[in-house]
Amino acid sequence: MPPKKVTPSPAAAPPNAVKSSIHSSASSAPTKPSSANLQQRQSQNQQQSSFPTADSKSTSSRSNTSSSAALRTPQDAQQILLGIWNSYVDKTPQRTKLLDTFMAFLMLVGVLQFVYCVIAGNYPFNAFLSGFSATVGQFVLTASLRIQTNPENKSDFKTISDERAFADFVFGSMILHFFCVNFIN
Repeated sequence: MPPKKVTPSPAAAPPNAVKSSIHSSASSAPTKPSSANLQQRQSQNQQQSSFPTADSKSTSSRSNTSSSAALRTPQDAQQILLGIWNSYVDKTPQRTKLLDTFMAFLMLVGVLQFVYCVIAGNYPFNAFLSGFSATVGQFVLTASLRIQTNPENKSDFKTISDERAFADFVFGSMILHFFCVNFIN
């Protein structure tokens, strides 16, 4: 049994090949393009690429603008970050900034504890777990306090005053540290 001939789909073939396949499908035997036809097609392609038309100029200008819009420079990223920072500094209340600073400190302490555990070892493993869980737990409690005391979230926490949120934070912190101290042994 002879192998089947695979013909490319019209979408995958170039337009010139589709035209030739349409003409050759009428006859039963496939025809090969002559070398003269190939040379003629190559010269047409070279002429089209060396002399751009108005359509190709507008297409290339559109592709240049879309690629420049897609490519961002480091200055754009710096401007975006600077805008976010300026908005944070101008619109965030001082109390929320203080809580954010404490959360950044807790994150730094947690990272340092983990790095120390990796480098020096974790011989008293319960001490590492206790310290690390105290850091993570305090971070979570502080994030809860930040959410409850943020003026933008007043509609979600109508019944909870700032003093009540702080009392919950202190009570939760005391329970957390009680368990962490007992876990050290």
